[in-house]
Amino acid sequence: MPNSEPAYDPRAFPAVAATVDIVVFTIRSGKLHMLLIERGQEPFRGRWALPGGFVRPDEDLDGAAARELEEETGLTGDARFLEQLASYGRPDRDPRMRVVTVAYWAVCAEVEPRGGGDAASAALLPVAAIEDGSVQLAFDHREIAGDALERLRSKLEYTAVAAKFCPPEFTISELRRVYEAVWDTRLDPGNFQRMVRQNGTFRQAPPPRRADVTRGGRPASLWSAVSDSPLPRLDHAPRRSRRQGS
Repeated sequence: MPNSEPAYDPRAFPAVAATVDIVVFTIRSGKLHMLLIERGQEPFRGRWALPGGFVRPDEDLDGAAARELEEETGLTGDARFLEQLASYGRPDRDPRMRVVTVAYWAVCAEVEPRGGGDAASAALLPVAAIEDGSVQLAFDHREIAGDALERLRSKLEYTAVAAKFCPPEFTISELRRVYEAVWDTRLDPGNFQRMVRQNGTFRQAPPPRRADVTRGGRPASLWSAVSDSPLPRLDHAPRRSRRQGS
């Protein structure tokens, strides 16, 4: 008996495009910064936005995010941390058409903004300027950036993601400055040092050979991240409070 059901017609459904947007964090001059692009085309021409773009027919979401991140920063693989954040699909979020975006967040020790595509330029801007509204973002990117910032601040409490802001080997002081920049507060150096030394997440590198020690005293010991084991909760001031005098 022939099948009487009508043939599936994809044109009977409204078109929906898929994009990826990436919140890229790094630290400059002791302050948390975010990579943004200046849009060179409408909509929102001249407005700052998150790097990202449309997902190509031959790639999955993670592949699209990795490609966009490499195009904007040149970083691949172990040079950065990249993780999916959430999806955003409000019907009016893009004036061109119905667009659903899957957002990612990334952490890089070194970032050289590139721009490209429909971007007029790219720059690293302070996260504080985005939080207080001094820098206006296109689309719903301020919401996405805020969600990514909360995820980053939370993950610092129980993973070693802070090490991704540092070179492969770093001092405890360098690591502490990462926590202070992300949480926007000061931490007690002694308490922080004890946390690092007592937790298995970080490992001390072998001391340098005597011949490698320069004059002027023993150099600070170097550390590296070795696992994603939970960190003990740190004693710190409320994360939303600003440094005194900043």
